[in-house]
Amino acid sequence: MLCWKCGQRVHTSEKIQRKDACPHCGSDLRCCFNCEFYDKEAYHQCREPQAEWVRYKERGNFCDYFRAKSAFFQRGSSAQEGKEDLKKRWDSLFKDEGEQSHDP
Repeated sequence: MLCWKCGQRVHTSEKIQRKDACPHCGSDLRCCFNCEFYDKEAYHQCREPQAEWVRYKERGNFCDYFRAKSAFFQRGSSAQEGKEDLKKRWDSLFKDEGEQSHDP
């Protein structure tokens, strides 16, 4: 898994315990930010409807529904390249028909 805070790869056992921490930055691993159900737009910021509200999303907790995220957004230059590619694709959707280039 990847740490939510520093983005470094962390090798963990099958079950992540509440006290487990990232060896690179020391942040808690069993926290809402590392959970598959975390969604800042959802009610209580969690897509699991039976989960109890957790105040400190960055701290270790006892949530029975915790599932480590399997995929994360990449950081660094590849993320920047992805942004630029998305912007180009977005702009191409709204090109004026007179602006489109014609191949000779």
